Amino acid sequence: MDYNKIRRKTRQITVGDVPVGGHAPVSIQSMTKTDTRDEAATIAQIKKLETAGCEIIRIAVPDEEAAEALMAFSQCGSG
Repeated sequence: MDYNKIRRKTRQITVGDVPVGGHAPVSIQSMTKTDTRDEAATIAQIKKLETAGCEIIRIAVPDEEAAEALMAFSQCGSG
C-alpha cells in the first residue's frame, strides 16, 4: 500500500521546541499517570519519561487543586 497517496497533508507547528506535522519526523510523546497534586510523583515520572526519550509530555489537570499544584512546582523550577 502506498501511504503517500492516503496521507493527509498537514501544516507544521511546534510544541515547545518540537516540530509536529508537515514533514517533521515523528515525535515521541506520552502522558503522566500520576495524580498531578502529588508533586514528587509527577516530577519523577516526567524525568523518567524524559530519560526514555519522550519529547512531549502531557499532564492531566482535572481540577483547581491540581492546577494550583502544577503552578506551584512549575514556578519553583522543578517542572
